[in-house]
Amino acid sequence: MMRKKILFALFLIFPFIFTACDSKSPEHNNRVIIGISADVNIFNPLFTISVDEGAITELLYLSLFDYRWNEVKGGIEAGPMLAKRWEWAVDSSSLKIFLRDDVYWTDGTPLTADDIVFTFDVYSDPIVQSRLYGTFEDLFVDEDNHIDVSKTFSVNSSFEFEVNFPANSVPNLDVISPSIIPAHIFRDLKRDELSYSEQNFKPVSSGSYYLKKWDKNQTITLAANKSSFLYDEDQIDEIIFKVDPDYTSKIIQLKKGKIDLLELVKVEDIEELKSNSELKIVPVIGREYDYLGLNNIDADAYSNGEVVPNKYFGSGNVREAITYAINREEILNERLLGYGEIAATPVSSIFKSVFNDNVKPYQQNITKAKNLLASEGWDDVDQDGILEKENEEFSFTLYYPSGNPLREFASMRVQNNLKAVGIDIKLEVVELGTLIEFLFERKINAWMLGWYIPIPVELKPYWYSDLESTPLNFANYRNVKVDSLLDLLQTNIPAEKRTEIIKTFQKMIHDDEPVSFLYWVPNICVYNKRIAKINITPLGTVSHCWEWRLQ
Repeated sequence: MMRKKILFALFLIFPFIFTACDSKSPEHNNRVIIGISADVNIFNPLFTISVDEGAITELLYLSLFDYRWNEVKGGIEAGPMLAKRWEWAVDSSSLKIFLRDDVYWTDGTPLTADDIVFTFDVYSDPIVQSRLYGTFEDLFVDEDNHIDVSKTFSVNSSFEFEVNFPANSVPNLDVISPSIIPAHIFRDLKRDELSYSEQNFKPVSSGSYYLKKWDKNQTITLAANKSSFLYDEDQIDEIIFKVDPDYTSKIIQLKKGKIDLLELVKVEDIEELKSNSELKIVPVIGREYDYLGLNNIDADAYSNGEVVPNKYFGSGNVREAITYAINREEILNERLLGYGEIAATPVSSIFKSVFNDNVKPYQQNITKAKNLLASEGWDDVDQDGILEKENEEFSFTLYYPSGNPLREFASMRVQNNLKAVGIDIKLEVVELGTLIEFLFERKINAWMLGWYIPIPVELKPYWYSDLESTPLNFANYRNVKVDSLLDLLQTNIPAEKRTEIIKTFQKMIHDDEPVSFLYWVPNICVYNKRIAKINITPLGTVSHCWEWRLQ
C-alpha cells in the first residue's frame, strides 16, 4: 500500500509531457490532439499512477467539487461540480451536500448519493489497494484504514447526504474530493479483482468527455459528452491523446502547426519558438523543485534497526555549508536560461498566503562554507585537497537518474563546487527505478532528484520524524520541534494560525537545511493561439478543457 503511494508521489516528480495538436486540415477543425510520452495503463481513477492517467480520468470521472487556482491568493478554491451546494454544521462536525439531479453516467443511469458512498468504501478498502488507500484519516476508519460508511455517511435521499467527521479531525473539502466511480458497474465485481477488471478499459463515465476509442500505444480519443451538464454546443468535439515519446518530433509538429499545445518545453527551444507568431509561450513556475538529497542518518545503522546521525550529513552546519558552496544561480542561468527560481524551502512562492518571503535562499559563499565545515571538525590535515575528520575523508557518491540532462548537468556543477571546499564527490548515474528503490531502503548518502509538490500544501509526509509512518521523508530528517508544528497542522485550528505555523516551519527548515534546496523548475507551456479560453495554472493545463474554444 505505502509503496503504491510513494510511487504515485514520485511519478508526480516527473510529470509526463502534455501536448495538444492542431492540424490545419479540415478533418481537424474541431479537435485537439494532446501528445503524451507513453500510453496509459488504465482508465479507472482508483488505480491511476501517472500524470497522463490522472488528467484523462479526471475528464471522464467528475468529483464533488470543482477546484480552480486563485492567482491573487495563491491557492485553490472549491466550487460546485457534482455537489451543487453544501452546508457546514456550526461546529464543522458534519457537512451536508446537495447533489445535482441532472448528472448521468454515459449508460444513462443517474449519478446519486449511492455512488458517492460506494466510491469512498472502495477507495479505502484494503483489499482493493487503491492509490488513495490510507489517506482518509479525517473520516471514521477502522483499524485497517477502511472507512466506516455507516458512521461517516448519512444518506437523506438520492441527492442529499451528510459527511460526519470524527472529533479532533480536520474537516475540509479536500478529504472528500476523489473522482467518483459508478456503483452499478463495480458493485458486483470481486474487490480483489477490481484492478484488472475489463471495466477499467471500457469506462462508464460522468464527465464532459467519454472514451470514444483507444488504439493502444497510438491514440486515446475522447468525445464530447452531449448528455453532460457541462456540455456546450461550442465545446471542442474531440480531445485526442496521441502517444509520442519523441520530444524532438513534438517540437517539429508544434512549429508546423500540427500540435497546439506542448508542456515542459526545453528552455533552449524557446527563442526559436518565439519567432512563430502563431504560438504563445507561458512559463509556469512553482510546483517542482530540484534538490540535492542528503541522508541525515547512517544508512548502515538504520538497516540494523538503529537511528544515528550520518557521519557526513548529520550536522545542520555541514548541510548548510554544502548549500553555501553550490552556485545555484550558475545552474539556473546556464541550463535554464534564467527561467525558474532559487529555492529556499519546500514551500513555493506560488502559495502567496502561506509563503514566508522573509526566508531568503543561501547565496554562494565559499568562505562561509569552509568556516562551517571547520567548526564541525573537518580539516584538510594531509593537504591533499580533501577534508578529513577522525581519519575519515569527506568523500561520497552522488546518485542521479539517467535520462535527465538538467540533473546530470547540475550534478557535475555540484561536484565541481564542492571540490572547491574540500569535499570529494563521485558521480553515479542509475535508472530511476533503481534510485527509487535505494530511497525506499534508505541505503544511500546523497542523490539528485526533483519533487512535484501537492496542492494544497502538504508537509507531514515528507518532513516528520517517524520514519516508519512517513517513508517519503527520504532525507530521514528528524526534528521534534518541527514535528510539533506538523502535528498542529493536523488539528482543527483557525486559518490564521495555520498560516503562521507554515511560515514558522519554513524558517525552521531553512535553518536546519535537511537537504540542499536548489531551484524551482519551470513548466514552460507553448500553445497555438487558435485555442481560446485556455487557462494555464499550477493545477495543470487540460483540467478544464471543456471550456476551450477554437478560433
